[in-house]
Amino acid sequence: MPEQRTQAGQIEGEPLDNNVYIPLSTARSRFGEVLIRRQAGSIEIEKVELHQLTIQMQDVAAVEAADPQIKALLSRFHKKTDYETIVPLQLLRQAEQTKRIFNIVLGSIAAISLLVGGIGIMNIMLATVTERTREIGVRRALGAKRRHITLQFLAETVVLSVGGGLIGVIVGIIAPLVVSHLTTMRTIVTPWSVLLAFSISGAVGIIFGLYPAKSAAELDPIEALRHE
Repeated sequence: MPEQRTQAGQIEGEPLDNNVYIPLSTARSRFGEVLIRRQAGSIEIEKVELHQLTIQMQDVAAVEAADPQIKALLSRFHKKTDYETIVPLQLLRQAEQTKRIFNIVLGSIAAISLLVGGIGIMNIMLATVTERTREIGVRRALGAKRRHITLQFLAETVVLSVGGGLIGVIVGIIAPLVVSHLTTMRTIVTPWSVLLAFSISGAVGIIFGLYPAKSAAELDPIEALRHE
């Protein structure tokens, strides 16, 4: 591939979209099979029959089956491994596998973060129940039932977790915009991802808020009134 030298002295290859593809018979009749390279004070002559061969199959199922056959045919005529075979389908599957592993790693990190955050919310609500024990006793004495106490603390936990999720969503929307503005990377924020974030925030509040709410509802009203 011809090289181009920029003003800064860096060597860059010729863009691939500047290539022209012609039939092999035309290339042989017009240019022959001899490649001549002129360097500083020397000339290098090389006989090249073929630089690249692209094989197109009728369907996707025949691609992987033809790969070992092509390699066996090439090894028969090339005693030295001076060639390389590239199967785009295999590269695509490797890219998908890498993406799958990357998603699993990110999902694991997110799950651990949610677990830590949920435990933090539960500890905060347990401390709140301890501080408001007398208030719970007053409400029970005035006729509030256990389900009312449970719903009260469960609602507070959901509001706390959804509030944290709202802050996370705002940061998650602003960060891609900043990245797109500062770099050439294109970022996309889909509406379903925002809804999913809110749903997960609410679910974390419900799951980790059940135990504090249940603990508050099961307090004995008399003992709660005596608490100082």
